[in-house]
Amino acid sequence: MRYDLVIFDNDGVLVDSEPLSNRILAGHLTELGHPTTYEESIRDYMGAAVHRIHDVVWERSGQRLPEGFNEAYHQRVFEAFQRELEPVAGVVDVLDELTADAVPYCLASSGSHERIRVALRRTGLYERFGEERIFSSQDVGRGKPAPDLFLHAAAVMGVQPGRCAVVEDSPLGVRAAVAAGMDVYGFTAMTPAERLEEAGATVLFGAMEALPGLLWA
Repeated sequence: MRYDLVIFDNDGVLVDSEPLSNRILAGHLTELGHPTTYEESIRDYMGAAVHRIHDVVWERSGQRLPEGFNEAYHQRVFEAFQRELEPVAGVVDVLDELTADAVPYCLASSGSHERIRVALRRTGLYERFGEERIFSSQDVGRGKPAPDLFLHAAAVMGVQPGRCAVVEDSPLGVRAAVAAGMDVYGFTAMTPAERLEEAGATVLFGAMEALPGLLWA
């Protein structure tokens, strides 16, 4: 099937940010009295909007995170991005191939608009998207696993959901794309394949370079 639109998640798919941000998140929550390991952060928060962190902490502890948590967390993340962030290996070649084949693509992330742009500019990917092809959960009010973000991106890009392929690396993102009626290509670089398969991924792949061949298979 030739898709009319390929929708990329950002963190962990375009930019290799998940190790950095989850290491920082686990440490920050632990400092605040909510002991969290790196592995637990990956399991519970990867692919989610920041409000999920507040919701999970409240459900588990009955305590609210302090005012200013989001700002302090994002400041730490952005500082780490500026020092260390790199694009996911192989993704530049994938974007080049989609462009050469005239296949439209865009980005749809649970992250804030600020986080997305900091990451894209640091890694040199911003110019490949531009303002008109960047979508955040801030645009719709509900993050993944709700389908709203992917449906919004498809509508703005003028493509029917069933003609879209989503590239995701988290179970929350896969569930959102499935709920939106889109095919999902599950990137297993950081998430066990079985978790993405259980969430409903259409195809699983572990090397970004393999994606174009899978999309047109």
